[in-house]
Amino acid sequence: MPPSVPSLPRRVARILRTSLFAQVACALVLGIVFGKLWPDVATDLQPLGDGFTRLIKTIISPLVFCVVVVGIAKAGDLKAFGRIGLKALIWFEVASTAALIIGLVAANVFQPGSGMHVDPSTLSAKAVDAKTGGGSLPSTTEFVVNALPTSFIGAFAENSLLQVLILACLVGAALLHLGHTKVPQVLPAVEQAQEIIFAIVGFVMRLAPIAVFGAMAVLIGQYGLGVIETYAKLIILCYVAAALFVALLAVALRIVTGLSLWKFLRYIREEMLLALGTASTESVMPRVMQKLRKAGARDDAVGLVLPTGYSFNLDGASLYLSIGTLFIAQAVGVDLSLGQQITVVLVLMLTSKGMAGIPGSAFLALSATASSLGAIPAGAVALLLGVDRIMDSMRVVTNLLGNCVAVFAVSRWEGALDMERAKKVLDGETVAGPEETRSDAEAAPKEAEEVTAESAAEPAGEPVTVPAQAAKETAAEAG
Repeated sequence: MPPSVPSLPRRVARILRTSLFAQVACALVLGIVFGKLWPDVATDLQPLGDGFTRLIKTIISPLVFCVVVVGIAKAGDLKAFGRIGLKALIWFEVASTAALIIGLVAANVFQPGSGMHVDPSTLSAKAVDAKTGGGSLPSTTEFVVNALPTSFIGAFAENSLLQVLILACLVGAALLHLGHTKVPQVLPAVEQAQEIIFAIVGFVMRLAPIAVFGAMAVLIGQYGLGVIETYAKLIILCYVAAALFVALLAVALRIVTGLSLWKFLRYIREEMLLALGTASTESVMPRVMQKLRKAGARDDAVGLVLPTGYSFNLDGASLYLSIGTLFIAQAVGVDLSLGQQITVVLVLMLTSKGMAGIPGSAFLALSATASSLGAIPAGAVALLLGVDRIMDSMRVVTNLLGNCVAVFAVSRWEGALDMERAKKVLDGETVAGPEETRSDAEAAPKEAEEVTAESAAEPAGEPVTVPAQAAKETAAEAG
């Protein structure tokens, strides 16, 4: 007899139990509804999203350190690691400059701020100062100096990714210099620590739906849906420009590697939805690193390119900054010449590199750009306060995709990408290997047990079951 088909409610329940994507999607919708219906209560849910982000941030630095050290030690070639870093910086600069230019062209063509006729005398810079805490972006010299660690522990305590990267490179180089015979226990210990961290990531990710619910409820509760109507032209333009940039990324990825960006999007759909909900790329960084390794990118390429991209390759932020600068100029009636717009690109190329991890960094960069032009009142930046949080989703998705494409492109460029494995993984084929984590292996027997229980509960037909023990043995062999 043919196997029985579980009823629709059972199938939906099983999907919600086993699919992080479904859980986060439901949390996203519920958060929007809750924020709309109970805005006063919703604003008190901020700790849900903040708590999740804090937990993720605690493991980012040690994870990056372990991946980079293991990558250098196993690759056995420090020169290759240097080449990967140089090629990554070249890719980042080209990509972020392209994003800036796309933003400027889009803002010139569609004029999102025209017709607002805002009186500059009515604007005050105090609101921007409150948003940024009166801070400032570091100069190029300060940025370089701050990337150098002052203490081994301090780099991890401050969660400074660039400092952690430098320390990891030094440790990896020392392991190569000493050789495995002099320090035979160090590399296995780092590898074991890496597995422990990935296991912690699996535990923390179970809280992702709660974090997304809280973050979306707070967003809608604070700003409501009315801000979308007020800034509709600007919001639509930013998202369309981002879509155009992503399409260019897809073309670049296809040309360089032959891989499909759309298949990759399907592959990381859970992480992408989580980044959308929490408006943070840091919240998904550990999982994305894990999936990139699983998709055939070598450890040293993933460990260097992705974390560096978080500081140097802010494509979404570059788009937003270029469009935002022209928006506020058009809103206050300032007509920027071609020379001034070129100045905007040059200034943003520098200021955007020091934005990562600084509160209100987008407004600091916009203020610095306005000051450099001398034609836009500093208080005009306050026009974007009401819409900035809405733009977070566009920024994080574009930033994340830009960094992931950079990993694949640089890996292919350096010969550090297993193309056969990458194609199989993106096609949805099951590929066993050392990249499989314990959490993935444990998921298989759990799903098998659930299918067995559901099939046994169906009265019609003769159920076809998968023994839990057999599933565990299969998962163990695959891992």
